[in-house]
Amino acid sequence: MNEKERPEANLIIDVIAGISAAGGLLFGYDTGIISAALLQIAPQFHLGIGGQQIVTSAIIAGALLGCLGAAPLSDRGGRRRTVMLAATVFIIGTAMASLAGSVWMLTLARFVLGLAVGAASQIVPLYISELAPARRRGRLVGMFQLAVVSGVLVSFIVGYLLRHDSWRVMFGLGAIPAVILLLGMAFLPNSPRWLAMRGDFEGARVVLRRVRGNHHVAERELQDIIDAHDRQAPWSELAKPWVRPALVASIGIGLLCQLSGINAVLYYAPTIFSGAGFGEESALLTSVAVGVAMIVATLFGSWAVEAIGRRTLMLWMLPGASMALFILASLFHAGQPTGLQAWAMVASLLAYAILNVGSLSVTIWIVGAEIYPLSVRGKGMSLVAASHWGADLLISLTTLSMVQAFGAGGTFMLFGVVNALAFLFVLRYVPETRGRSLEEIEASLRDGTFVR
Repeated sequence: MNEKERPEANLIIDVIAGISAAGGLLFGYDTGIISAALLQIAPQFHLGIGGQQIVTSAIIAGALLGCLGAAPLSDRGGRRRTVMLAATVFIIGTAMASLAGSVWMLTLARFVLGLAVGAASQIVPLYISELAPARRRGRLVGMFQLAVVSGVLVSFIVGYLLRHDSWRVMFGLGAIPAVILLLGMAFLPNSPRWLAMRGDFEGARVVLRRVRGNHHVAERELQDIIDAHDRQAPWSELAKPWVRPALVASIGIGLLCQLSGINAVLYYAPTIFSGAGFGEESALLTSVAVGVAMIVATLFGSWAVEAIGRRTLMLWMLPGASMALFILASLFHAGQPTGLQAWAMVASLLAYAILNVGSLSVTIWIVGAEIYPLSVRGKGMSLVAASHWGADLLISLTTLSMVQAFGAGGTFMLFGVVNALAFLFVLRYVPETRGRSLEEIEASLRDGTFVR
């Protein structure tokens, strides 16, 4: 689709993507801040390894429930209203975490935050993908992941700067982007594809004319949506053979994104590195460096998904991520880090973060939001988010236990193997979707040419 849009139409789309991606900022901040806060929370509440993993994992358990609950809400009430509801829950959870007087209250607060994080991970990429033109969809949905890693970096910087202050302030600062998201979404349009699915074709036309700028392009896109003739379908639609290739590809990426270890680094890098002989301050600075690496990787990945394609990007970068982890594992096996060995450890960790985040973490939300038919897109995206959060819950509950049982070297070796398996999975099951409209992708599912 060779769309020629007026500059103001592009600006409107950029504003829509920017404001809605604030949900990703909250996602990243609220999941990342625990890595620094744990260094204060653990001694204050006398938490062992199990207690630390429970507090860390509470947000993931909430996210798993939140992403599944967001599907019927977004189909019934609309994508925009669901994002606004998530922002409200963010604010409530932030207040609860900041005022928590016991470890159980803090755990409950992080579970509530997880409900909002899960909903945001399901609905924001979907909302952006249904508004964005095909040729810019990958880059605009990629803004969500950029916001996520920006939130992670901000959480690492805040954690370092407030390392001598209260962890309550660390959590409380999350209210700022939540308020921005809530107020900003009030002025944004509904998804034209959601409106069409509800039978409001005139409303869809109004939105498309606003975000495309060219009325001819808007009418042609609306006709494509009408021709697809999608109406809201039950969950059982996802089990049909023609939808299955999309299910396999998206859920596989969702699982591998977490099983490949990136959030183990995000949550526990300060704890692992301080236990390996790094000072607490050095361990926190290592996390800040990881956050910067994630930003760099996401900026590159957001460009590359349109320049070289989603599938190609993953196939190029995953072997390097696997190799970086094998090197890191061998350095941990070598013993107490000193001098050049310590620098090599950090360099290997940063290389892994860049190569993994720049491939799997960038593409998970893009591919998940674009490969399902409209009739089950909300539900399909819920399953993508659920696979992501389910695997994340497993990782967050077991990483410190694995380090205790196998050592940091053995744990990173295992993650290296998973990155290698991810390469093979993408090679076999994930198609290229760059430059194709959502309706073209759906047609390929229906005629059996999706994977080819």
